[in-house]
Amino acid sequence: MPPQPAPSARRAVTQLDHRIEAVTGHDIDTLWAYRDRGVLDEPHAQLVDRHRTLANAQIGVTFYLKLLNRLTSGEFPVDGALFVRIDRTADQLEEAADARDAAAQKVLAALEPIEAAAAASTPDVGRLSNDDQAALLAIAGGAKLHEHLLTGRLSVTASSGTRIPYPQMQQLEHAGQIVRDTSHPVHAGQPVSLTDAGRAALLDARRTPTTHAPKSPARPGASPSTPAKRR
Repeated sequence: MPPQPAPSARRAVTQLDHRIEAVTGHDIDTLWAYRDRGVLDEPHAQLVDRHRTLANAQIGVTFYLKLLNRLTSGEFPVDGALFVRIDRTADQLEEAADARDAAAQKVLAALEPIEAAAAASTPDVGRLSNDDQAALLAIAGGAKLHEHLLTGRLSVTASSGTRIPYPQMQQLEHAGQIVRDTSHPVHAGQPVSLTDAGRAALLDARRTPTTHAPKSPARPGASPSTPAKRR
């Protein structure tokens, strides 16, 4: 098995990155970060999870391809042992490509409904303002509504330290984009979190006006979706 990438290693580029970025309006790194912060709704979270599996599978393809290139570079003596290593590595490359293609099919299964929904939606309708987008991003990281015991004033503070005006919080709440946990008293702090509608609105806030997925082929250098079997 190829080694797992280190946490700081650059992620692998896949043949579906451009379609995911086109339909969401976000680059892959941003989507991964949003997934880790719990910002994404269920369909987009599932898409990102499957894309991560695909990216890891692509690492395996790249690993065995580079190993095969090294074995055939002339660096090693041409003998029976080299032929065995080349044959074994070619088999491993084929298995890695099969795993990559299976992962790509799962990504497509999650991606195509999102593309269809984006194509059917009307751009720029109900789009968040910059202030509301910033507020939802802050709330996604955790926030609480507090009531001052002496003054009775209400305020919303995110875990990042960002303060959100109470009227703005009410507006987002009335729009169904956030919800308070009323099982906690306000003076002790009521947790405020995003609803599915809030996650969807936040994800859509920076989507480009053209949400149709491009029909361009995979990026140069990407392997075909169905690798040819070795004979």
